[in-house]
Formats: sequence, C-alpha cells, structure tokens
Amino acid sequence: MLDMVQLRSFVTVAQLKSFTLAAERLDLGQSTVSQHLQRLERSLRRRLVHRDTHTVRLTPDGEALLPHARQLLALERQAVAQFEADTPRGVFRLGVSEDLVSGQLPGLLEDFIADYPSVDLQLSVALSKSLAEMQDHGELDLVMAKRRIGDKRGDGVLREPLVWLASDPDAVLAKPVLPLIVFPPPSLTRILLMEALERSGTPWRIVCSCHSLSGLTAAARAGMGVLVQPRSLAPAGLREIVPPHLPVLEDVEFVLVTSASADRATVSAFSRRVRERFVKGFVPTSSPD
Repeated sequence: MLDMVQLRSFVTVAQLKSFTLAAERLDLGQSTVSQHLQRLERSLRRRLVHRDTHTVRLTPDGEALLPHARQLLALERQAVAQFEADTPRGVFRLGVSEDLVSGQLPGLLEDFIADYPSVDLQLSVALSKSLAEMQDHGELDLVMAKRRIGDKRGDGVLREPLVWLASDPDAVLAKPVLPLIVFPPPSLTRILLMEALERSGTPWRIVCSCHSLSGLTAAARAGMGVLVQPRSLAPAGLREIVPPHLPVLEDVEFVLVTSASADRATVSAFSRRVRERFVKGFVPTSSPD
C-alpha cells in the first residue's frame, strides 16, 4: 500500500524542486518531508530523488512514479470532495492578471481542476483594470489582480514591491533618456512607474509597449530598456536596478475580487487554494535547496 501522505510530499518536492519550499507549502518540518521521501523509497525499493547542495531532481524511477502519484492524489481529493456539502460544479469564469500567468498559476489550475472535475473553467487573462471592467459588466465570477495600496476593491492576498529590471543595468542607465518597456494603458504598473519618474524628474521614453508579459520580457532580455515587475515575479535573465539609480516604486497588492452572483462554493474552494499557495509569498518555479 502506498502512503498518501508520503506521496503528497513526493509530488510537492517534485513540483517545487526544493525540500525547503515543499516543507513550507505543506506546513511541515523539512526533516519530516525528508522522512516521507525516505520511507516511500524504502517501500518501493527504488531511489526516487537525487539531492545535492545545488539541485533537487527526480531519478528515472521518480519520473516514472510522478504521474501515478498525481493521479492517486487527485482521486483522493475527488473522493473527499464528493461528500462535501457544497461541491463546486458548473461554469467558473476566472480572470487573472497578466503578471500571474507564469509561475504558480499552472499548478494552481491543475490542482483545482483535478479536485473538481465537474467545474467548467473559463479563463480570461488581461490587465487588472480591464479585468475589473469585465467583472463590473457581469463577465467574471472571480478576479485575481493587482491594486494600488490604499484601494479597497477586493480582499488582499499578498503585498509585493515593484522593482526596475534590465538585462544590462549599466548599459541602460548610461543612456541619456531612460528607455521603458511597459504594458499599454490602463496598466497599474505603468501608472506607478511613470508617477515615480515624474516625481524624480527622470527623462524617459517608451521603446516597447505590449499586452503580453512574455513579449515585454523578450524585449527586456534583448536589452531594449527597463521593465517593472513585482520582485518575486521578476523574469529570469533580468537584474534588479536598485535606488538611487532609479526612484523607489510603490508596492502593489494582489487581491481576490468576488462577484456577488458567483457560486459561493466554487469561489471559496478556489480562493482557499490561492491563499494556501501565496500565504508565504510567490514561490519560484524552481529553486535549489
């Protein structure tokens, strides 16, 4: 018999590539997670995880076990959900800020749909203000987005500092006019960075504008200019430019905004998973132990 607790620790380590992050996600001690993996390996008589000072990776046997472990955990969650008083089902219209599309969102959606296969998820990705407008028009049940500190819309999940990023900070700062890579209006990030530049009297010009974060990231990696993102969501390959080279930016809050007409059971189930994942901040897609 495979132990579900041990399998849960194994899958979490495989997903985060870190015993430390897995322990935080599961609210366990790191030694406990390690014991779970050791016991699972003994019961299967196979080495599942290779761990050294820099990396955590699955062995071939670990890779072979992973899809079966995920399926078993999903079946367990579905069985429990079947007997909940209010089981989420039906159409769930979710709006997500462009900033959050990479990182933890894929794993979050995967777990939610595995738990509640009767839910028909309809996903919209856009800028925060655009999502708010869609929700006001009755087009979305729940929105995960950013808000300015002090705004009241939504329930706060996580506060994050905005930072300046560039592939080669020295080259960008050497330019007489700061080249900006930005989302188009009505981007909150765009508003906050331009306010900071105006207050500091820094000359600037927009060299690239794009609705897609992947497009903006490509432009920044190509050395076209500076990009602003929440620190924990900074794309790989970019370096932070710290004050006083550029002005300090305001923090932003990530929030959940629920529509009055949304199904309470579905929104509550999804919101609970969001808070479980984000309570300790954004977790990198991979991190050495």
